[in-house]
Amino acid sequence: MISFYPGPSRVHDEIPGYVQDAHELGVMSINHRSDAFMAISERTVSLLKQRLNIPSDYTIFYTSSATECWEIIAQSLITDKSYHLYNGAFGQKWHEYTQRLHSGATAVPFGVEEKLDPAKLTFPEEGVICITQNETSNGTQVPSALIKRIKKNHPQHLVAVDAVSSMAGIALDFKAADVWFASVQKCFGLPAGLGLMICSPQAIERSNHIAEKDHYNSLTFMTSMMTRWQTPCTPNVLGIYLLMRVLEDSENIKDTHEKTVARQEDWIAFLSERKKIAPLVSNGAVQSHTVVPVTGDADTLQHIKTLAKKNDILLGEGYGEWKSTTFRIANFPALKKKEIKKLMKILEKF
Repeated sequence: MISFYPGPSRVHDEIPGYVQDAHELGVMSINHRSDAFMAISERTVSLLKQRLNIPSDYTIFYTSSATECWEIIAQSLITDKSYHLYNGAFGQKWHEYTQRLHSGATAVPFGVEEKLDPAKLTFPEEGVICITQNETSNGTQVPSALIKRIKKNHPQHLVAVDAVSSMAGIALDFKAADVWFASVQKCFGLPAGLGLMICSPQAIERSNHIAEKDHYNSLTFMTSMMTRWQTPCTPNVLGIYLLMRVLEDSENIKDTHEKTVARQEDWIAFLSERKKIAPLVSNGAVQSHTVVPVTGDADTLQHIKTLAKKNDILLGEGYGEWKSTTFRIANFPALKKKEIKKLMKILEKF
């Protein structure tokens, strides 16, 4: 089955071989306080910075998931105010979760076809500005350039970014924000079970000032442990090893970005020529490069999903308010040209 689900999605072909290597090398049994693990951890961080162009002074943390990052940010970086810019289900969930911990979490919703205007965004009270860079539920994005302008207009605020379904698929300007987080089961092409959180020096300074130390995943504790390339609790050692191996064989994000954007443009052009289905988002300025939602009437969509499954292709279900009116196509790096052509062959009839 070829998975075009926007996470968990298709994994790289080399993963089974990497798992076999891990078994033969004893990686699955190594102690997470051992020199062997610390060497894997250090190399993985180094490769992430090299391949994704992450600033050398940013700190990378391993988490269980991107969802855990919501909690870490709420516990360790927010004292009262946070401002949540979103136009879809996952950004809304982030706001709702934070609001459970801080009543000062403020929703700043905007339209699906709307391009944010940083000049019109003002956040008078100091806090954390939370932006969903790539909204997986509806296939929209907030480009790094806009995030950078928002940060520039609010230098005293931290800016935290959900890049769950875009990191490792497109080039991101990590200097544009203070916290970035993602999971590996999307553009990284890995099995689920590992999250990444990337923090600027300003974010680390803020966490030290707040000095929240009540949880196993308090950022101050995580920072202290990461100086030794370790984590507060037992991490997904196999997942980190697999991430290291994938990064060793990966190209620089610039090359991946170009391929991802070209494929997305091909998808939009192809879908725009169909009679019974179309791209959900029409504004090219806000279309995601990594998630392509397709809209049509319910009967047509169900027919397509059934036909795809018969041909060993799994499409992503619609999500949130678009659950019954869309399906979603992942445009992740692990997918092959021949697999995309196979899916297009099915869809061209509609």
